[in-house]
Amino acid sequence: MGTKYQGTDAEVLALDTYIKVTRAAQSIMSRAMQHLGDSNLSPSQFAILEALYHLGTLSQVELAQKLLLSTGNITTVIQNLEKRDLVCRQRSTDDQRYMQVSITDSGRALIASIFPSHVQGIVDIMNTLTPEEQQTLAQLTRKLGFGK
Repeated sequence: MGTKYQGTDAEVLALDTYIKVTRAAQSIMSRAMQHLGDSNLSPSQFAILEALYHLGTLSQVELAQKLLLSTGNITTVIQNLEKRDLVCRQRSTDDQRYMQVSITDSGRALIASIFPSHVQGIVDIMNTLTPEEQQTLAQLTRKLGFGK
């Protein structure tokens, strides 16, 4: 479904494209995150565990920046992960204003057990496109994301 806006050709094209990109992104996220129900993780919780699993200890600010989440939201998500013993927090020894977040052994085990199916789900979704189309889409979305 495109826009019903009756503007210039450029406005209608931009709005239609925006709607299609937004719907595609939402559809992909929904399908890619379906497997999380079994692990009782939200998409934000999964993203934090995945980042810590692959990147190591990060500050809450770094996590928020990497995952495009607000610092207020990330605090709540981390607290909920901490209650499940999936992450732990410590004040930075260099700067007491920063909380360092680390994945625990149980968090590492959980993400290691669900990440392969997550990857396969992404591969299945992206296989709708040819490898060349995936590369083109990656270039276009990067360009769009940077606004250049």
